[in-house]
Amino acid sequence: MSIPQRRERERAERHRLIISTARNLAEAEGWEAVTTRRLAERIEYSQPVLYSHFAGKTEIVAAVAVEGFAELAAELRAVIAEADGPAAAFAAAARKYLAFGLANPALYDAMFTLGTGLPFGRPDAPAPLKDAFEALAGAFARAAGEGDPDVFTEVGWASLHGLVTLSRGGRLRPDLAEQRVELLVRRLLG
Repeated sequence: MSIPQRRERERAERHRLIISTARNLAEAEGWEAVTTRRLAERIEYSQPVLYSHFAGKTEIVAAVAVEGFAELAAELRAVIAEADGPAAAFAAAARKYLAFGLANPALYDAMFTLGTGLPFGRPDAPAPLKDAFEALAGAFARAAGEGDPDVFTEVGWASLHGLVTLSRGGRLRPDLAEQRVELLVRRLLG
């Protein structure tokens, strides 16, 4: 291996280390705890090295979000592939989305609530954003029946996002979680 190849491999490993360290710190202490100073200390590199990878925290949060979208897409596709028919795929996707959002609060925030500058819904959006939305929209569109699949997807996604947000905020009773999902699925499927 040549020296430039080794340096590029080390740079890629350091880039990955910054993203995973930011994500772990955010999950443990919240995004407020993620600062370039703390990240530099945790990865044992100077702040200028960190800045050679990312212009600042917003870019780090965006990188974490892109990683999260790739994970969500893979998880959605897996449960949808196992489902028997459009209604089951819709229900499986809804449950997986909720479970993902509740299990990964800081990651979910990076993906859906924090400012990242990521271009959502545009042709220049990173592939993982498109993949995650296409997985969700695909399952929802097949379940839309004669209704507009775009409207059905937006209402379904907004409902799921609301359930994740309200559940995480302790505003919904945990013992009714499954009943809420069943009601949402039944009502949206008509």
